[in-house]
Amino acid sequence: MIDTPASCRPSTHPLRRVLVAGLLGVAVTVAVPALPVQPALAAQSPGNLPSSFAELVDRVMPAVVNVSTVMQSPGSASRDEGPGAAPPGMPDLPPGSPFEEFFKRFQQQLDRNPHKAPQQHERGAALGSGFIVDPQGYVVTNNHVIDNAAEIGITLQDGTRLKAKLVGKDAKTDIALLKVDAGKPLPAVELGDSDATRVGDWIIAIGNPFGLGGTVTSGIVSARGRDIHSGPYDDFLQLDASINRGNSGGPTFDMSGKVIGINTAIFSPNGGSVGIGFAIPSNLAKPVVAQLRDKGEVSRGWLGVQIQQVTPEIADSLGLKEVKGALVADVTAESPAAKAKLANGDVILTFDGHPIATIKDLTRRVADTRTGSRVDVEIWRKGRRQTMPVMIEQAPAKQQAALGEAPQPSQPPQPQSASVLGFKLSRLDAKTRRDLGIGENVKGVVVVDAGDSGEDGRIQTGDVILEVGNEPVSAPADVAQRVTQAEKDGRRAVLLRINRRGNESFVAVPLKKS
Repeated sequence: MIDTPASCRPSTHPLRRVLVAGLLGVAVTVAVPALPVQPALAAQSPGNLPSSFAELVDRVMPAVVNVSTVMQSPGSASRDEGPGAAPPGMPDLPPGSPFEEFFKRFQQQLDRNPHKAPQQHERGAALGSGFIVDPQGYVVTNNHVIDNAAEIGITLQDGTRLKAKLVGKDAKTDIALLKVDAGKPLPAVELGDSDATRVGDWIIAIGNPFGLGGTVTSGIVSARGRDIHSGPYDDFLQLDASINRGNSGGPTFDMSGKVIGINTAIFSPNGGSVGIGFAIPSNLAKPVVAQLRDKGEVSRGWLGVQIQQVTPEIADSLGLKEVKGALVADVTAESPAAKAKLANGDVILTFDGHPIATIKDLTRRVADTRTGSRVDVEIWRKGRRQTMPVMIEQAPAKQQAALGEAPQPSQPPQPQSASVLGFKLSRLDAKTRRDLGIGENVKGVVVVDAGDSGEDGRIQTGDVILEVGNEPVSAPADVAQRVTQAEKDGRRAVLLRINRRGNESFVAVPLKKS
């Protein structure tokens, strides 16, 4: 697991209210029978378009199931908190349904009933989707479909209802694994290779939108690698197939009948599908499902670094030819990274032989690494590549909290200063430390006036510059010297490591053109 510094973490996402994939809405997802998966549909119309999805649907539909839950809750009976969610006791109706007003009036009469049981004893029923991945009865669904459920039930394609046992769940990837005992082998589907899926590939989604029953929709993969700010492992497939409330936990199939995604969320301003749905890639789900089945929980590898994305300015300031990699902003004490001598300012280029293009690549690779494994990490340090062996450990149950915010200055400090890069700098003397609330453990040069350079927020008054070009500084003259050297080296930007109210990060500042 990797800790992203606060300055790089996404803010509270506005999509949360509109990202709903039928939270607990019925979605019937089908799993391919345990027989060998048949090749892609042969019947193609001109232009290489499928003439029909019927053959594929016939094969996979029996493995898609409805997931129903019963929970004791003082609030809404439905887990779906998106727009248009049904009130307690009401069926999950589509917005604008002719029955919507009728059920609302009926519910209002129940609410006025003086003999009604106290709210804390209400039992809410909710619906979602899932799919069978093993003939023995293992069912994959979303964690948010079964979260806080007192009872979980599965309804098969033929109408058979079975009680389900929760094997394990993982909130960080929103995946849960259930187990049912049908007394016989069940049809099952296989998790495919989502990495082989290309933008533009045909897909079908099967689920139970709005509680209508098994429904099939088709579309294409619209995009890959989407980050919707729902968690640290966001790497969603974006789909344009109609996905609505109730499809949560249902499968997305490729044309060979393999599951390449688990439908999880939609972007919607009105609660219905607008052609922007998101599915968890099967390759992200595979190790999670395997661990849940084996251990009932997920353990993740831990490297112990805070990282940020390499920008063009940062790459240029470090002499990197490509804008790729994960920049180490901080190393946690006693972590695997610290033991391997990784340092602030290193850029991680590969991890265990896999190239790291973005910080998401590193986060996923580290999390998927078995604890106790020794891996090689290739880094860029001071203008050259180095390879360092790292022993990956299990992520701590609780990550150490970031340092608290330093108190704001009681009055603007007025120390003797020098002007560098368009802002005024000063040594960190005792008075400046008191005025800015900077502890004795912070060593560097303080920005006493960001001037016009602070308009874009890269550098702010009160920031402490710790390093320039990966070299520590203790006086304004040190900063000026490093900047002059960067200009002589032909850099277009210079990399600063700063401390802002206790949080450390790197900032690339463009150099003035002469």
